Amino acid sequence: MRIGILYSRIRRDEKLLLAELRERGHEVEKIDVRSQRFGLESTTADVADLDLVVDRCLSTSRSLYATRFLDSYGVPVVNGPETGDVCADKATNSLALANADIPTPATEVAFTKEAAMEAIEAFGYPCVLKPVVGSWGRLMAKIDTRSAAEAILEHKETLGHYEHKVFYVQEFVDKPGRDIRVLAADGEPIAAMTRSSDHWLTNAAKGGETDSFALDDRAVELVERASEAVGGGLLGVDLMEVGGTDSGAYTVHEVNHTVEFKALTEASEVDVPARVADWLEATAETFANDRTDEVVV
Repeated sequence: MRIGILYSRIRRDEKLLLAELRERGHEVEKIDVRSQRFGLESTTADVADLDLVVDRCLSTSRSLYATRFLDSYGVPVVNGPETGDVCADKATNSLALANADIPTPATEVAFTKEAAMEAIEAFGYPCVLKPVVGSWGRLMAKIDTRSAAEAILEHKETLGHYEHKVFYVQEFVDKPGRDIRVLAADGEPIAAMTRSSDHWLTNAAKGGETDSFALDDRAVELVERASEAVGGGLLGVDLMEVGGTDSGAYTVHEVNHTVEFKALTEASEVDVPARVADWLEATAETFANDRTDEVVV
């Protein structure tokens, strides 16, 4: 298999995946999007004979545009641009989950400070204010008082970028000091871990402690449905336990399309890069079969 890795920086995740693919004898073409151009009919990137391109771009904007162009050339790419469009925007993500009847935190979007304040007051304190685009827990705020809300809304309104004028307000879920990250391939869980912290943000990027987690039937079902709701692919599905660790009730607050897995590799006994490579091989074969079926004899 000849596989392309679309990237803007080679992190530990990409190094693990590259090592696994090369050990299996696959030819890997590293494609640094920072040095490529994408035209309406062709690109400077060497993609013509690739069996599959894996999007591992660090930048959301580069990821969305590069995969969209590659898809237009007929190059098989995962995750596809449709999935990326849904996952990259938190409001679109929430809508996809809600439309699929998947339990997800109550959410409202407003476009002015005044309307946002009304939403915050309706939720009550605490509630959460998030940017519609972002990762690693950055620029997220737990709003505990009206004065804090006023200050944060004022700050966001003056930041300038149009995305900061989309106020994404969400109920605060009183989780038991942790959330759950599941790496899934087309809805099938590969590995899962908890991310725990005394802080309300439990992201591993924020210093949350990780540990392996055994999914119950309800969690497996939600991971499968959430994956399908956003278009499938290699995804990070994030869940929170509602009512305590033994309640068996979950809410899915986000699905990530360029998921990192180095922390999962350390927390789980699963050989995560190997399982990802297994899925990439199967996906490349499916794409090849689909193209063969399209040939008119």
